Amino acid sequence: MARTYYFPPVVIMEPGAIELIAPEIKRMNVKKALVVTDQVLIDAGIVQEVLNVLDNAEVAYAMFSDVKPNPTVTNVNAGLQALQDNECDFVISIGGGSPQDTAKGIAILATNPGDLRDYEGVGKTANKSLPIVAINTTAGTASEATINYVITDEDRKLKMVIVDPNCLATVAVNDPNLMVKMPKSLTAATGMDALTHAVEGYTTAGASRFTDLFNLEAIKAIAGSLREAVANGENVAARDDMAYGQFVTGMGFSNGGLGIVHSMAHQLGGFYDLPHGVCNAILLPHVAAFNADAVGDRLKAVAEAMGVDTAHKSKEAINELAIEAIKQLSKDVGIPSGLAEIGVKEEDFSELADLALADICTGGNPKCPTKDDVIAIYKAAF
Repeated sequence: MARTYYFPPVVIMEPGAIELIAPEIKRMNVKKALVVTDQVLIDAGIVQEVLNVLDNAEVAYAMFSDVKPNPTVTNVNAGLQALQDNECDFVISIGGGSPQDTAKGIAILATNPGDLRDYEGVGKTANKSLPIVAINTTAGTASEATINYVITDEDRKLKMVIVDPNCLATVAVNDPNLMVKMPKSLTAATGMDALTHAVEGYTTAGASRFTDLFNLEAIKAIAGSLREAVANGENVAARDDMAYGQFVTGMGFSNGGLGIVHSMAHQLGGFYDLPHGVCNAILLPHVAAFNADAVGDRLKAVAEAMGVDTAHKSKEAINELAIEAIKQLSKDVGIPSGLAEIGVKEEDFSELADLALADICTGGNPKCPTKDDVIAIYKAAF
């Protein structure tokens, strides 16, 4: 069956990448940017590095930095107002998934009527967003590469997953020099988020030969570099490998889909305002165990991509080795071992399971879960 694949039209990567954004902006024939970021990145001096490039190129801009770690509809609406008030005609996002997703929501609402809640789901907008220059500063979400974004509806305490080719960035930028100041905990969480994308993207029902190339390559890069990136954040080579790994899996899962790791993690984020990467990391091995009998030999490929020797072992033993490799990497980079450690409450499992089953990512899971299955996974991860 024929498929359509979506990728950013321009990709700038490797150390020093931000120095190349000005010519791309000039080619876009735009006048003024809304720079979307957060206060943490401003305080760290990372945003100023980008602003210096813009200033030197005489690119006009206004700032919007009121982005929450789990961005909300309110954040997006405030950003849209800032864009309109400052008469901006394109967006530059600086940050990880939170600024990137907020920028997508702003750019979509600038060209499409109504409320962001109107566009929850798949492909509901009529018009391409404003141009977006997406400058990534974390090796995790790959939002700069994908047709997806996630915004929390505060009223429903729900993370809305929006899949929309119209939100795809015009220019995607990954400069590992912007990532060396990331703290260990954020490096670990975003790195495990990227690994989850790759493993889940490789085992999802929507995987193809094309997406497999990206996701297996990402597993190799992440498994080989995340420990060093966490232990020695100034190691630019490790940061570069992580930036590369998270980006290529972004191109993979954006075009193949995900599964119930993400469905379940989205609810934890919306319910408790928890870090998405940490939730994914805790859930991933338990979902992999649930899906093991439905993915053929794919966990064998995952294990081998993570450096595990699978020779002369049974399928069951190989599946267990793949799951243990995931758990060990998570442990080595300091991720909490269970949901109880991060404040999740067992009495909420029933409601969380209902929400997870309604999440758009559930349709991509290789094995159809029941409510009892989802509750059991939450309990196993508790």
